[in-house]
Amino acid sequence: MRFNEEYRKKLVTPEEAVRVVKSGDWVDYGSFTGQVVELDKALAARKHELFDVKIRAVTALRPPEIVKVDPDGQHFVYNNWHFSGLDRKLHDQGLCYHTPLLYHELPGYYRRFLDIDVAMLPVTPMDTHGYFNFGPQVSHTKAICDKAKVIILEVNPNIPRCLGGKEESIHISEVDYIVEANWKMPQVPSGTPTEIEEKIATYIMSEIEDGSCIQLGIGGMPNAVGRMIAQSDLKDLGIHSEMFTESMVDMVESGRVNGTKKTLDRYKVTYSFSFGTQKTYDFLHNNPMCAAYPVDYTNDPLIIAQNDKVVSINNCIEVDLTGQVCSESSGTRQISGTGGQFDFAYGSYRSKGGKSFIAMESTYKKGGELRSRINPILAPGAVITTHRAIVQYLVTEYGIVNLKGKSTWERAEALISIAHPDFREDLIKEAEKLGVWRRSKSLA
Repeated sequence: MRFNEEYRKKLVTPEEAVRVVKSGDWVDYGSFTGQVVELDKALAARKHELFDVKIRAVTALRPPEIVKVDPDGQHFVYNNWHFSGLDRKLHDQGLCYHTPLLYHELPGYYRRFLDIDVAMLPVTPMDTHGYFNFGPQVSHTKAICDKAKVIILEVNPNIPRCLGGKEESIHISEVDYIVEANWKMPQVPSGTPTEIEEKIATYIMSEIEDGSCIQLGIGGMPNAVGRMIAQSDLKDLGIHSEMFTESMVDMVESGRVNGTKKTLDRYKVTYSFSFGTQKTYDFLHNNPMCAAYPVDYTNDPLIIAQNDKVVSINNCIEVDLTGQVCSESSGTRQISGTGGQFDFAYGSYRSKGGKSFIAMESTYKKGGELRSRINPILAPGAVITTHRAIVQYLVTEYGIVNLKGKSTWERAEALISIAHPDFREDLIKEAEKLGVWRRSKSLA
C-alpha cells in the first residue's frame, strides 16, 4: 500500500499523541460508540500538568477516565451534547455539563462557531486508498475534523466499517497522529419492552401503513414498535432515522423493509449513528444496504419531509395540558437532551402522509408514590423539547390523540382522556382553574 509509509510516520503511542494538548484547550472525544479509550487514559494521566482542558462528547457509553481522576473538575471540564445514563449521574455530581442543541444544526455549530484545538476520534483500520472509516457514528464527526487544529485517530479493528452516505471517512493526509487500540465495542442491549410499552406500541402500529418510512428513537417503546413491525405483515417499508436501532435489524431481516417506496436514498437504510449489541454492528459492517450520513442530512426537517409517509416515534418525560412536551429533563435535572425529537416531529408531519408520535407511560413512581406524566403545567425548570404547535400524536397506554388544530380546551380534553384514570378528576379541576376547560364538557 502506498500509504503505509505515511501511516508509519504518524504512528505514535497514546502518551506521545496527547502531549499536543495544552491547558485551556478544547478537545473533542467523538460520540456514542466512537469515543476514544486509550487516548482518554493517556490524557487523564497528564492531570497534574494540565488545567481547564475542556472536553466535548456525546452520550458516553464508558466512564471517561478524565472525569474519574479529576473529581473537582479543576483539570478537565467535561461537556456533553446528549446525556447517557452515565453522563446523567456525572451531571448530578457536578462533573458533567450539558450543551443544548437542535441536533440537525450540530455540524453547523462546529463549522460556524466552535473552536477545536485537538480532535481525538476512533476509526477503523486504513483501507487501500488511505481512508479511515468513522464507524457507526457519522453524526457531526467530519465537521469536528474540519475545524480541529490537530487530529488524532485511535485505530481499532473491532469498529464496524459503515458505508456512506457521505462524510463517513477521513483520509490519512488530513491526520496528524495515529495510535492503535484493540478495545471491544460497547454492548448496549435494547432490553425487553414492558407490558405498558407493548400496549402503547399497539396503538402506534395501527397507524403505520405499507410503504411508510420509519424513524425510531431511543428506548423500550420505540424498540417495541420495531419488533412488532418485524412480526407484522406490513410491506415495502423504508428507514430514514437518526439512530439505527437493534430492532431495525429484525425489521430488515424479516423482509418488512426494502426501501422501494422511498423518495430519497431509495432501497437504502439511512441513518446517522448506531449502538446496540454485536448483532447490530455485524449487520452494519460493510453492508451496502445501509447508508450513514451526517446529522445535518438525516435530521434536516426539509430532507425528512421529502420521503412520503414518514412515521417518527419518540418518547417523552412529561406533557402539560396545552401539549408542551418535555423529553429531556425532570424539572431542573437534565436527563438526556433534545436529540432529534424536534427534527423528526417537524419533518415527519411535513411529509406527504407523514405522522409524528410522542409516547409515554401515563404514570411513574417517585418515593413509592404514583405520579402523572400529564400535568396542568410542567414541573418548575422543565425544558420544553417540542413546542405544543409541533406536536401531532401523543400516546399513552390509555389511547392516542391528535393535537393538531385543537384549541387549548380541546387539547386539555384530549390529554386528560389518555391520562391515568386516578388523575383525571384532579386534572379537570386544574384545567378549569387555568381556563382551558369548558365546564359543559365531560369525558363520559
